[in-house]
Amino acid sequence: MSKHEIYAETAAQIEAVLEGETDRTAQMATVSCLLSQAFPNSYFWTGFYVVDPARESELVVGPYQGTLGCLRIPFGRGVCGTAAAERETQIVEDVHAIPNHIACDSRSNSEIVVPVFDRAGKLIAVFDVDSTEKGTFDEVDKDWLERIVASIFAK
Repeated sequence: MSKHEIYAETAAQIEAVLEGETDRTAQMATVSCLLSQAFPNSYFWTGFYVVDPARESELVVGPYQGTLGCLRIPFGRGVCGTAAAERETQIVEDVHAIPNHIACDSRSNSEIVVPVFDRAGKLIAVFDVDSTEKGTFDEVDKDWLERIVASIFAK
């Protein structure tokens, strides 16, 4: 199956499993799990960093699949913090080539981070996927991941 077909199938699974579910933790855990399982050879770390309500300029690790993640990330720092600060998806072909990268696991080589908004347009989290291979993520990933998180969290 092509990457596009895998995303389409997985998005349908996510929608079906989460139908009627309103708990954000359950939603995030399900999205992380199903996407991680759909791409076992390219998704090394898959999960959410949630905006800390006590410190609205900091992310705290949320539901994820993979090795130990960073516990907290300030807005503007690393790929996740940049996605949160700029409120735009970040695709990084080689994380070691950017000066403010935070190495939670040195085996990560490329990354995509998608900001997650609620229905009012407020940033609630970022969805982060790391790969051990360089150049793993592209516009197909960006398009599908943005669609998936919007379909769950912005409705």
